[in-house]
Amino acid sequence: MQISSQLIEKFKNSKNILALTGAGISAESGVPTFRGKEGLWKEYRAEELATPQAFQRDPKLVWEWYLWRIELISNKSPNPAHFALAELEKKRSDFYLITQNVDGLHKKSGSERIIEIHGNIFRNKCTRCSKTYDSDPSELKNSTECRNCKSLVRPDVLWFGESYDTDLLNQAVYLAEKSEIVFVIGSSGAVGIPVELARIAKENGAFVIEINIDPSGYSRYSDLFLQGKAGEILPELIPYFV
Repeated sequence: MQISSQLIEKFKNSKNILALTGAGISAESGVPTFRGKEGLWKEYRAEELATPQAFQRDPKLVWEWYLWRIELISNKSPNPAHFALAELEKKRSDFYLITQNVDGLHKKSGSERIIEIHGNIFRNKCTRCSKTYDSDPSELKNSTECRNCKSLVRPDVLWFGESYDTDLLNQAVYLAEKSEIVFVIGSSGAVGIPVELARIAKENGAFVIEINIDPSGYSRYSDLFLQGKAGEILPELIPYFV
């Protein structure tokens, strides 16, 4: 990887680093993107099942799909890109991570300063009392009742048509506004809010580094586009920041 001496100096002297990650980083761990043909399950598309309306209409069907996803993702492991970001967090107290992914792989790799802006598939939320707790697939196969109030629980993830959690969104905007370096990793830019965070960061003077297989909706804001797999690029790039 060819990085100019001026950029290396800029990276080392930068303050407040933010990474925005999307489905592409987890795809390198074998997690399906659930878009296009990969998103089909029993002839249903993800967009048909991951909605409040689908859950209200047929919660059993939606839970069947999520239990299949949970089992699938449970067998996946973080890849070198996840570990490189976790290592950067250890070395830099001013590093934060915002992920669109619900698979929990960043936490598995050791990342702690993380905003899961779309939630976590391994966490449940009660539809009545809003209590949240870690999923137990073996328990869910027998009952999807809340342990607290016995109402129906749902996956604690953001569904199509739902609004972002206000507190999480405010935290994300704050981080975007103050960051001097922003990584965009494995995200297509198909979802509006993450692209908006990149725009906010750029407008506040951030240097935006995009790592993607192909140009994306973020590319218009990128100062440096690195084409390829994050698992190959990040382990080489991270040492320039510590």
